[in-house]
Amino acid sequence: MATIPLANFRNIGIIAHIDAGKTTTTEGILYRTGMNHKIGVVKGEGDGATTDWMAQEKERGITITSAAVTCFWKDHKINIIDTPGHIDFTAEVERSLRVLDGAVTIFDGKMGVEAQSETVWRQANKYGVPRICFVNKINQTGGDFYKSLESIHNRLSKNALPIHLPIGFEKDINGVVDLIDMKAYTYANYADHELVVGEIPADMVEKAQNARSLLVEEAVAYDDELFERYLDKGEESITVDELKGALRKAVLSGEFYLVSGGDGRGVIVEKLLDLIADYMPAPTDVDSIWGTNPKTGDEVERKPSVDEPLSVLAFKIATDPFVGKLIFVRVYSGKLTAGSYVMNATTGDKERIGRIVRMFADKREDIGEVEAGDIAAVVGLKNAKTGTTLCDPAHPIQLEGITFVEPPVSIAVEPKTKQDQEKMAIALQRLAEEDPTFRVHTDEETGQTIISGMGELHLDIIVDRMKREFNVEANTGEPQVAFRETIRGTAEVQGKYIKQSGGRGQYGDVYLRLEPNESGKGFEFFDEIKGGVVPQEYRPAVKAGIIETLDGGVIAGYPVVDVKATLYDGSYHEVDSSEMAFKMAGALATRDGVKQARPVLLEPVMKMVVVTPEDFMGDVIGDLNSRRGRIDAMEDLMGGAKQITAFVPLANLFGYTTDLRSMSQGRAASSMELAQYEEVPPNVAQEIIEKRSK
Repeated sequence: MATIPLANFRNIGIIAHIDAGKTTTTEGILYRTGMNHKIGVVKGEGDGATTDWMAQEKERGITITSAAVTCFWKDHKINIIDTPGHIDFTAEVERSLRVLDGAVTIFDGKMGVEAQSETVWRQANKYGVPRICFVNKINQTGGDFYKSLESIHNRLSKNALPIHLPIGFEKDINGVVDLIDMKAYTYANYADHELVVGEIPADMVEKAQNARSLLVEEAVAYDDELFERYLDKGEESITVDELKGALRKAVLSGEFYLVSGGDGRGVIVEKLLDLIADYMPAPTDVDSIWGTNPKTGDEVERKPSVDEPLSVLAFKIATDPFVGKLIFVRVYSGKLTAGSYVMNATTGDKERIGRIVRMFADKREDIGEVEAGDIAAVVGLKNAKTGTTLCDPAHPIQLEGITFVEPPVSIAVEPKTKQDQEKMAIALQRLAEEDPTFRVHTDEETGQTIISGMGELHLDIIVDRMKREFNVEANTGEPQVAFRETIRGTAEVQGKYIKQSGGRGQYGDVYLRLEPNESGKGFEFFDEIKGGVVPQEYRPAVKAGIIETLDGGVIAGYPVVDVKATLYDGSYHEVDSSEMAFKMAGALATRDGVKQARPVLLEPVMKMVVVTPEDFMGDVIGDLNSRRGRIDAMEDLMGGAKQITAFVPLANLFGYTTDLRSMSQGRAASSMELAQYEEVPPNVAQEIIEKRSK
């Protein structure tokens, strides 16, 4: 490993819609690179898949947590992160793409582009991650490489061209034509140990030549010298190495995508590995990373080199039963050594790196150091969280963190026995450290512990993990929607707190202006005090009183969001005024102000994508309408299926998967993701407020 140059490192993610075959393709890669002696089965008998090592993953046949594995192929070291496809675990995809240099997007060849395919594609666009595409399962009934390619063009990008063409159709698939060297690579069955190189089948020669011409034409557009020669002398003047170099430039631009296809379990994975080695970016291909100096606020640059000062991003926290808290890190510059001291740029504290381990799913291997461009996990850090920057104390830098959406679903949870009370608190704290989309808080009115997550499945897995990993039995309530409150008008109000109690009294007096803020901007505080009508030392207390009141809700007990509060006047008493009095005055003014500023309730609205046979389309649409849904689009899909896109309030979607299964005889499927918060209709809002006040 020490002899592999940084230019031959590949940090890639496997991303896709649920059930497209990400984990199976990863298994095929590990088998073909000699890391495993057999291909694991995602769901069924035996040890299961390497990267689906959690008990819940084995039972359900889905990926829940992203897993890191390392393999070696033709002098290249490939760090792979296999990510989940289910929208409830989208944070795993988000934080993985933040630290990866490239990605392989897997598509189910029977379905083409699916709802989550679009979501992960957008996430990859957000982080500027170059991709190659692999159309999986084309050997199965209904699998069609060309229809899948057409769906990529229609729904994701026109700039996706095949570099391999499949030989055969459905069960007769037995290899690919490589459009670079114009050779056929065939196999008798997926378990073959090697590909046989031969001539292109006669009936595919013309199709292959046309496809190669398109590929060359696209590639030369990314190389001025080749483009000139291509115009003067034609396709024949471009050598194989020059074509590969131009295609690599095209892929690294992030605007062009090579497409391959086959059976993700089989020997064809070797061609996919070649694509990763030849066309995916190395850490040296990635631009310098920029951050800020936490002491001065100045912009700081770090090049991907071991000679630069250390900069590391923690992108995932995991609890390991044997070593405790594991922090997955990507080293962007410098060298991280076991036993060394690093600075936590968020807290400013120095921490010691206890151990560094190379992860292979749930297995660990101790290593002494990890250099720029590599991914590993460290043990011994107490205060690191997802998005924390670790750096050289002498050269501090704060890298851009990772942002996550607020979780829209909540349930109340309580321990079954008194003995479980303390254990449950510890378990929830550990799980919240691991998962930035999982939140825990105590309801002040009821004293209940409330846990929030991205969906019912997410919270179900959390409760199951508490039981299995922390031995905590818990009862749960019905899922609740995370409503929000906001204001639509402006109000100017006085908040005056006076209390006489025999001795020294309490006096605080403030005037606030409350206004709506832009959607998504949250709370902002402005100080417009002229002179000393409210002394400087009391103004932070006013702000604290405002925030506390907004967090507790005003009309229905839900957090108030997107509000601007301006402190513009007030008065104080030289003896009786205190921070506590001004905090109370701020709280009183906020409560009155929100009530006067046309308060409304907001609810999470989900973007629903339902794929159904045409026979059940009427029932599905009728049911979505009955749930206050807005139908946005209807499309024809491969295999005669219909896709319905709708926006539906989350409050009406609990149990939807079961209902959909019933109305479609188990043949329809759905996925959902949080789209936005929208105002609740007045009649529905009144019902919610009355229910909360009981």
